[in-house]
Amino acid sequence: MDKDLIFGLHSIYHCLLNPKREYKTLVGTNEGFAELKKKYPDVHKYIEKCKVEKIESHELQERAKKICLELDVHYQRVPSQLYLLTSKKEIHDPSWLYDGVISGDIKRIICLDQVTDVHNAAAIVRTAAFYNVKALLFSNKGSFGNNPSFNRIASGGNEYISFIRCKSLPKILTKLQDMGVHCLGFSEHAKGSKESKYKAQATCLIFGAEETGMSHAVQRILENIVSIDPQGSISSLNVSVAAAVGMEKYFAK
Repeated sequence: MDKDLIFGLHSIYHCLLNPKREYKTLVGTNEGFAELKKKYPDVHKYIEKCKVEKIESHELQERAKKICLELDVHYQRVPSQLYLLTSKKEIHDPSWLYDGVISGDIKRIICLDQVTDVHNAAAIVRTAAFYNVKALLFSNKGSFGNNPSFNRIASGGNEYISFIRCKSLPKILTKLQDMGVHCLGFSEHAKGSKESKYKAQATCLIFGAEETGMSHAVQRILENIVSIDPQGSISSLNVSVAAAVGMEKYFAK
């Protein structure tokens, strides 16, 4: 089933704004529509462009349950009595990323190395959208799933960031470094911050899994690895928080 199921008022609103979503069906109760319009007064302009169905709460949950089964994702009760069914988010291949770097359209990239936790990945995407990151790179193996929970937690951030999936992160990161992209890995085990200083046409920040950090294969090819120095008794950060700190340091104007 080539569709995305969107939960959460923030996520629904930003998806309605996204012209790249080819079709949109908004389903909810009267209360759900009222809450969306109260939070986003201009949303009526975008609701007019999609198919609208107003139904009762019980039917809403039953329909969502059926869609989750068709999408092969875990069902969760629909929050805010509203959901959006839309075309699936496009996933690009690495050549698209290379072209964007060369053209100068992509200057900020986030790479997730084996980050499988949906909550962490979605929180990183939300923060990345805040910092105007244009691309998110991840591998086929050991990555988060783009499901209703992810869409809800990302709060619409995934509508503004292009996703690039690859077979081998080390290969792609090596290519990016050869192209002059400043690829910077974060590790709490970094022995001193190893970071070359040069003006790059683009910057890619790499973050590893919560427990294990970056894979050895990725660490071996990176020219730049840094740590976030603790200021207190706790020596490590949740990966989504570490990503936020990294983006503040390297992407804030």
